[in-house]
Parts: sequence; structure tokens; C-alpha cells
Amino acid sequence: MKRLLSLTALAFALSTSFATDRPNILLITADDLGLQLSCYGDPHIKTPHIDALAASGVLFETTYVAQASCSSSRASILTGRYPHTNGQVGLSNAGFAMKPEQADDNLVRHLKDAGYQTGIIGKLHVSPTTAFPFDTMIHRPTKDFDFRDVRQYAELAGEFLASAPADAPFFLMVNFIDPHVLHDKKAKRQYFPAQWLGLPENPFPARSIKGFPFHNLPHPVLFERTTNYYSTIKRLDDGIGMLMSQLEQADKLDSTVIFFVSDHGPPFTRAKTTCYEAGLRVPFLVKWPKTSEAGRRSEELVSTVDIAPTIYEAAGISGAGVTSQGKSLKPILGDEQKGTPFRHHVVAEFTYHGEAKRLPRRAIRGQRFKLIRNYFDRSTKAYTGVDGDPAIRLLPNVKNVDPKVRAAFVRSYDQPEVELYDLQNDPHEFTNLANKPEFAEIKAQLTKALIRWQKQTEDPLLEEFPEG
Repeated sequence: MKRLLSLTALAFALSTSFATDRPNILLITADDLGLQLSCYGDPHIKTPHIDALAASGVLFETTYVAQASCSSSRASILTGRYPHTNGQVGLSNAGFAMKPEQADDNLVRHLKDAGYQTGIIGKLHVSPTTAFPFDTMIHRPTKDFDFRDVRQYAELAGEFLASAPADAPFFLMVNFIDPHVLHDKKAKRQYFPAQWLGLPENPFPARSIKGFPFHNLPHPVLFERTTNYYSTIKRLDDGIGMLMSQLEQADKLDSTVIFFVSDHGPPFTRAKTTCYEAGLRVPFLVKWPKTSEAGRRSEELVSTVDIAPTIYEAAGISGAGVTSQGKSLKPILGDEQKGTPFRHHVVAEFTYHGEAKRLPRRAIRGQRFKLIRNYFDRSTKAYTGVDGDPAIRLLPNVKNVDPKVRAAFVRSYDQPEVELYDLQNDPHEFTNLANKPEFAEIKAQLTKALIRWQKQTEDPLLEEFPEG
């Protein structure tokens, strides 16, 4: 690990004129993690280290990613702007990239310019890579860096913290690969490694977790995938605990603003690459020393585009060239606010994933109701097997499936123009209310709010599909 020390020593010459009272910033991401955590009430798993972080800061109950696809989501986190604005509308390894005129307006560049020592451990997966001038950059798996080795993440983070100058703050982004599926090209299969280098010490027994509530599809193959997925979350939790220990050993815990978030929900049908709740809604924890209220659970509607402006406020960064379509979360991190909600609606989108198939969609929700607008012809079918999930293929062979559940699976790839859900009574979106007369007014209100957001963000879909 000496290579990291030498890189950081040579990478950045800090001016002593920068103020030293600004906080350090640690941004932690998980890959493909939904609300499958005990602090979010999941009954199957205990995640003590993530729970401890939640107890020390603010847990947001309803957080949307900008798009339920890796590169697009991560670009929005790093820019504070939606994919249709920053240009990263699909996976970087499929050739998608941010617009040249948008690329340099990002967290890393602005923090570096403000005197922060910057580092990344784990995947970046946003293009162009050159737009992000990290001083320390370990973002690809190599013979010396194993993406699944959470001990190594902690070791590298410890080296970064030890080498950070004492007279300047740091920004460190740690991107765990768990619980992402493992693509085994030699074996031509995709699976969740239940154990890696001995972690977690006690993976779940085979097929012991009987699927997800948003699936509700009983089949042993799905039970196996779901159970192994949960084991990878236990390993992630181990990694978070190790990372927090490094921060504490470096005596940086009380001077660091910590964010924990996922890039989108699980790689299962009706989640990742969709505009359904299981894909868009992610865990989000914020600890800001002397600002956030420990143990608070916020009902406010927030988005991952709010992360960048929150960091800018913490770092005291503003001015020309620093833009965002989100809002700083600082006003809602302390004592419970009365009066006007932080946001009346939260919005997300989808355009591409890793294929040439274009599936433009927009979703908007308030506290109770949610509308999805699908802007593609029904002859174009949505993805049916993200990261090897076999649910759609198995569906015809599964008996005793609730008709609403079966219809929801079919609707996930054969989508109508409009979908409307009552999330209070139907949290897993099994019943589409879009054509119910008694919900016409709610549908109209959400449509109007969506169009207003599209105009504000200059969504190009408005030109293709006028308001009607």
C-alpha cells in the first residue's frame, strides 16, 4: 500500500492560505443497495455498523436517485444535476458520457480548487474520467486492488487519512462494489458471492430468504439469488464498520461530514433500470457534526442531486461555475422544521442503461401518490433480465401467483403510457390506477407538476412529446 502514500505526497501542493476550519467530507456509496437494512426496518438482516451511522446522524426515509442506473446516478451525485442535463444518460462503458460543457462543473474539481485533498477508492464509472481530478485515484480493480475486499477498502482509506495534510480538509469518496452482482465471464453466469475472503463470517443459509416484497414471486431460484444478495449486504456492513474505525483512529470522526447512499436499488426485475420504488428509492444517511440531529428520521422528500449542493455549503463553495439542480439539506438536518416542506415532489428519470435500447421515462411522487410517464412505443419492451435476474423467464412456471403481482411483472416490460400508484395502500406498485376515474384529479395534478419540473430543467423530452 506504499504506492498510495507516494501518490498522495506528490499529487497536491496545498496553500496555507486556505481556512482550516472547514469540515472534511466522506462520501460513501454502495452499489445496487435498496432499503434492505435493519435501520430501514428490513426484518431479514441486521446491519449494526450502518445502523450505528444512522443513529449518529439523520436517516432520510424517502430518497430518490436521479436514475436507477449506475453511471447516470453517480454522475448526478457528483454534479447535482439530472442525467438529461449533465448528459450521462446511460452507462459509461456503453459509450455514454457527460456533455463537454457540463463535465468540469463537478464536486471533485470545485473541492480541489477550494483546497481540499481529494481521493476516490472504488469505482467511478462516469465519463470522462479526466473531468474528476482526484489527487488519489484507485477506481479500477487491479492485481493490487480487489473490488470485493472490504478490508482493503479500509486499509486504503487509512493510508489516505494518514497522508492527508494537517492544514487542509479532505474529500474522500469510498465506493463499495457490494451488493452488486458478480459477472463471471468464464463461467458465463452472474451471481452474488455470498462470501468473499471469509466475509461475511456467517452468510445466510441457502434459500433462507424468500424473495422481496416487490417481487412476491415464490421460486427456489429466486430465493437463492435473494438470499445471496442479502449476504453481500452483510459484507458491505462489515466494510462500513472497518471504514468508520479508520476514521476514528485518525481522530477525524468529529470533523467530518459523512454521507452514505446507494446508486440505486437491487438488480432484480421491477427495481434497477426502472422507475419503480424498488429501483429509485435508496438508503441515505447524513452526519454533519454540530449540525445534524443524532437519531433523527426525516420524512422529507429528498434526491441525490441534493448531495452536491449540501457539500458545497459545508465547504463554503459558491460563485460562478458552481451549479446544481438540487438543494442543500442543511436546513433540515437539525431540529424538525415546521411549515413549508423541503420539497413537495421528488422526480427521477430513465433513458438508457447499457444497451442501445432507448426507454425514456419520468417519475414523480409526493408523500402518497406516484406517477410514471413512459415515453416509448409499446412495441419497445423494457429490460426483462437485468444482471441475470430470471424472474420474467420463470413467471409462467410459477403457480399460485397473485393476479395483481403477475400483472405487475408483465407491466414492468410492457409498459402503458401512464402509471399511477397509491404508495400508502400499495407500496410495491402492484395496482395501476391511471385509468380509474376517481383518481383523475390526482393524475392531472402530478402530470402538471412533472411538466413544470421538465420545463425548469429543460428536459428535451418536452420537445419530442409536447404537453399533450
